[in-house]
Amino acid sequence: MAHDLSKPYDYPFDVASEDEIRFRDAGAVDGRPAGVPSSYDEGGSTRWTPEAISEVHALAQLGRYQVRGYNTFNKQMPTFDDLTFVPATMTRLPLEGYRESCDTTTVLGGGRGLVERPLELKIPIYIASMSFGALSASAKASLGYGASKVGTMTCTGEGGMLEEEREASQRLLYQMSPARYGVDLDHLRRADALEIVVGQGAKPGTGGLLLGMKVSPRVSEMRTLPEGVDQRSTIRHPDFLGADDLAVKIEELRIATNYQVPIFIKMGATRPRFDVAVAAKAGADVVVVDGAEGGTGASPELLLNHTGIPTMSAIRAAREALDECGMSGKVSLVAAGGIRSGVDAAKCLALGADAVMIGNAAMVALGCNSPRYLEDYQALGTSPGACHHCHTGRCPVGVATQDPDLEARMNPNAGAERVARYLTAMTMEITALAKACGKSSVHNLETEDLRALSFQASAFTGVKMAGIDRAYDW
Repeated sequence: MAHDLSKPYDYPFDVASEDEIRFRDAGAVDGRPAGVPSSYDEGGSTRWTPEAISEVHALAQLGRYQVRGYNTFNKQMPTFDDLTFVPATMTRLPLEGYRESCDTTTVLGGGRGLVERPLELKIPIYIASMSFGALSASAKASLGYGASKVGTMTCTGEGGMLEEEREASQRLLYQMSPARYGVDLDHLRRADALEIVVGQGAKPGTGGLLLGMKVSPRVSEMRTLPEGVDQRSTIRHPDFLGADDLAVKIEELRIATNYQVPIFIKMGATRPRFDVAVAAKAGADVVVVDGAEGGTGASPELLLNHTGIPTMSAIRAAREALDECGMSGKVSLVAAGGIRSGVDAAKCLALGADAVMIGNAAMVALGCNSPRYLEDYQALGTSPGACHHCHTGRCPVGVATQDPDLEARMNPNAGAERVARYLTAMTMEITALAKACGKSSVHNLETEDLRALSFQASAFTGVKMAGIDRAYDW
């Protein structure tokens, strides 16, 4: 289990010195532990922070890197809060909030004209690829029903098609991982779209990870792997190594599905300007770029905190790549990673995305980190609002677990309603901002509608600095 860096490390007694025990257990005086040497009052080293020291202690005791769920704890990662909208005032006319409409219809995968059934969603948001295994069956069904209520879709994640999710989801995106878990030709043909995953934002360059405590008999059967054993997905697809091979694989999938459904390619954001161009040239209908803020059920913590590039910079690079290779309008772009609200989603659309995908946010809407079952949070060494222990299979609210008793806490009907309301509220936020900017469609949002509040955000995105009206260039 990953160590909660907000708490002192719980050493076995025989490796803790008397001073360490005194430091840890002493009562607080004026906001600091009693008995702390006066030199600590200077603030300590800027490099050897308490978090850095705690990390070394943890590694020294475990003898391996730490694994945890959720997303990055890297405090240097910029957020969408570093961007602001500049609505219409004099030079542009805003739309009347209640009298004029703003279209949210989103079509994915129809630009090439190759498929019979491009995806038409009522909103520009859908539920991310989270597998059965990482999430409980009840959680997957809840996400499906909630998404269907508002006219959008969910994604299977790796591990195969869960029947409860297929029944719940009016539109279901079927993911194919390098490990080929649960790949079935019948399932391919029952899906509304297919996704070839070559990486994810939380751990680009590595395969999926499902720890043994979550490999239940049903998960084991679906993935044809041993029960109770850690499952590490392969990293590379066995069928292709480069663009030419990928083009052949895409054509094989089109033939297998009789040219009925779009083909997605999902990648972690590392070199999006080049990776997106390769995927588009190889024949993808939709490219999903997952930024470094993307979530996961389990990952080495070092990958969460120290790999990939921010979502906001990846979107701009991906859109420019499609523009440069003549694929804008032919290939749809989906952004993911760290999106918390309709405001974040609107900023993604303005930066160049055609739609957004949400994972952690959808889990929170289901009830993740809600203040219930406090004793179970305490047993994990955490608390509601700070829990990132998805990898343990001991989710107190039944979202990220395969334990039948814990899963019973997840009410699919109530969860579906919360997800539907959350997606509805997100969409209302997007349209409110779009109307304020004078847009009759959310897809008309553009970078000119944004300003950066920091030099860093301007440099990452090319968005003009607020008050300066020019992009910051290093």
